[in-house]
Amino acid sequence: MYNIIKQAHSGIAYLALILLAIAAISAIIGYASKREFKESDRKIALFALIFTHIQLVLGLVLYFISPMVVSLGDAMKHPMMRLYALEHPLINIIAIVLITIGWSKHKRVVESDKKFKFFAIFYTLGLILILSRIPWGVWLG
Repeated sequence: MYNIIKQAHSGIAYLALILLAIAAISAIIGYASKREFKESDRKIALFALIFTHIQLVLGLVLYFISPMVVSLGDAMKHPMMRLYALEHPLINIIAIVLITIGWSKHKRVVESDKKFKFFAIFYTLGLILILSRIPWGVWLG
C-alpha cells in the first residue's frame, strides 16, 4: 500500500506542478498584457487547484504511513528526516492554502485584471513554495 501511494504522490506531482506553472505563467502574461479573462484561464487554474489538493490528500496519507517520517525530536537532528517530517508537509500545506486563497479571491471579482492578479500572486507563491521543498534527489533519482 505504501509503495502505491508513494508512486501516485510522485506521479501526480508532475501533473500538479505542470498545471500550476501553466496557470501561474498564464496569469502573469494575462495580467501584463491586459487581456480578457477567458473560460480556459479559469479551467487551467481549476485543474491546478484540483491536482494540488489531490497531492495534499495523498501526501497526508503518505505522511502517516511512511517509514521516512519519525518523531520530530529525532528528525531535527538529520536534514533529510527533517525535510520529510516537518519542512515538506508544512511548507506544501501553506502553499496549497495560498493557491486556494487565490482561487477563492478570483471568484469574488469580475474585472479580468484582478482575476489574473490574484492567480499570478497566489499561484506563483504556491509554486515557489512547493518547488522549494521537493526532495529533488529522491524524486528525480
